Amino acid sequence: MTDILITEFMDEAAVSELERDFAVTFEPSLVEDRQRLLTMGAGVRALIVRNRTRVDATLLGLFPDLQAVGRLGVGLDNIDLDACRERGIAVLPAQGGNTVSVVEYVLAGVLMLQRGAYLSTSRVVGGEWPRQALIGRESEGTMLGLVGFGAIAREVARRAGCLGMSVIAYDPFVDERDAVWQEVERAASLEALLPRVDALSLHVPLSEGTRHLLGRETLALMKPGSVLINTARGGVVDEAALAESLRAGHLGGAMLDVFEQEPLAAGSPLAGLEGLIATPHIAGVTRESNERIGWITVDNVRRALGVTA
Repeated sequence: MTDILITEFMDEAAVSELERDFAVTFEPSLVEDRQRLLTMGAGVRALIVRNRTRVDATLLGLFPDLQAVGRLGVGLDNIDLDACRERGIAVLPAQGGNTVSVVEYVLAGVLMLQRGAYLSTSRVVGGEWPRQALIGRESEGTMLGLVGFGAIAREVARRAGCLGMSVIAYDPFVDERDAVWQEVERAASLEALLPRVDALSLHVPLSEGTRHLLGRETLALMKPGSVLINTARGGVVDEAALAESLRAGHLGGAMLDVFEQEPLAAGSPLAGLEGLIATPHIAGVTRESNERIGWITVDNVRRALGVTA
C-alpha cells in the first residue's frame, strides 16, 4: 500500500527522507501514463506533482484517501483548487523554493536578448563574421517592465536595479498604497506599461483573465525592438501572434520557458523563428532549487499527514 505517490522528478535525497516515515512510490515517468496513474489511488494519502500532472476532479475521485497534494513548485493551474477545497485536501506549493532560479533566468534572458550576439554561434562557426549586424545594447539605462508584482517579480526588480535598469510594474492586485511601490514605478494599466519598456517579463498565473494577455493587439503596443521573457505560463502569450511580431521585426527577441502545449506540438508557429530562445520549462529548476523545493515539500507533506521531523 502506498502512502505517498510521486509522479514527476524530485530530489532523491528528499524522497529518501519521506521513505523514513511512509510507504513511497516514486515514479517520475508516471506523468506520461495518465491511465495507469488513475488506477493507483487506493490508499494514497499524499500526491506529489510538478506542473504536468493534472490533479482534476477525475483524478481526485479515484483517490478516495487523499489528504494532501504537494506541488514541487508554485504554479497551481494544473490543480483543481475548488475540488480540493471541497474535499478538504491541502494543496501545498513549495513557496520560495525556486525564486532565485527564476530571477536569474529572467535577468539572463534580458541580457542575452538585448545584446543579441549570443544567438550567433551557428553563423560564426559556419565561417561568417557578422560583427556589425550583431551590435546590441547595454541593459544599464534601459526600462524593464514586469507584469505581475509578486515575490519573484519583486526580486527581479531588486536585482535589475543593481544592473542599472529602471523598473516599472503592473499588478492590479497590489494596492497602490503598498510599500512595495516605493522603489518601483507603478503602471496604472498594461496599456500604459507596454510602450515604455525595453524588456518585458511576465509573472502572472494562467486564468481566463490572463489567457493571451500578450496577443496581437498588446504586442503591437510594445516598443519596436523590445524583448519579451515568459517564465509564467504558456497560455499567457498568444504564440501565433508572437511569431508574427518576431517575423515582422517588431519585437527584437523573445525567451520562452513555457508554452501553450508542452512539449510543443508539430507545426508550432514558433518553429524556425530567429530571435527566439526556447527552453523546456526549466527556469525554476536548478540543482539548488530542486533540493530546496524537495525539502520544502517533505516538510509540507509531513505536517499535512501529522508527522513531525
